[in-house]
Amino acid sequence: MFRRVLLVIFLVTFVAGANSIMAAGWKQIFNGKDLTGWQHVGDGDFVIEQGMLKSEGGMGLLWYTPEKLGNIKIRVVYKLTKKDTNSGVYVRIPERPSEPWMPVNKGNEVQIYNPGDDYHCTGVIYSFSKALARPYKPVGEWNTMEITLDGPRTMVYLNGVKTTDYVQGTPDPPNRHDGDPASGVRPNLGYIGLQNHNADSVVYFREVAIEPLAGH
Repeated sequence: MFRRVLLVIFLVTFVAGANSIMAAGWKQIFNGKDLTGWQHVGDGDFVIEQGMLKSEGGMGLLWYTPEKLGNIKIRVVYKLTKKDTNSGVYVRIPERPSEPWMPVNKGNEVQIYNPGDDYHCTGVIYSFSKALARPYKPVGEWNTMEITLDGPRTMVYLNGVKTTDYVQGTPDPPNRHDGDPASGVRPNLGYIGLQNHNADSVVYFREVAIEPLAGH
């Protein structure tokens, strides 16, 4: 009898611990079936193809509607179809977007564009941060990008290598390009989205997931 009680206690503890680990883990916010929880604005579209998000045309963005996000990790797993494919992950969008340029000028874009210079390439905050590394995988292979929003700080890891560590309010880099996003501090909390840049830039996303930061 005593052994049975110990076994029951062990099983209950094990299951509770497993559920706790699952609850604290990554939450998939793209279900692989449809666009539940997402809305597109601007030109072009995102479509579902074999369980993946595929960008078409542009410029537009697909944004996550249920809530603003902050103090969180965002993970996207994507692959490119050409060397010059252009896309991005929007963060810190201050309000629900009704057109594609507000997120550019009032939020931040974590760039996906391998040929860009060090302020406009994959893994940087477009025009605000300088690339710390360029750990891209070849066209057609899957890349994993993890974006950490920790208060005013944004960190980006691409395929396990840090590419950006930026704090809101840092002075703008010199010689910003014409057409770069407006200067200014972005909010700690904001909506997120995925960019469809143009008809020649087809990108696939097979995973979009979020995980709260520990202690928040």
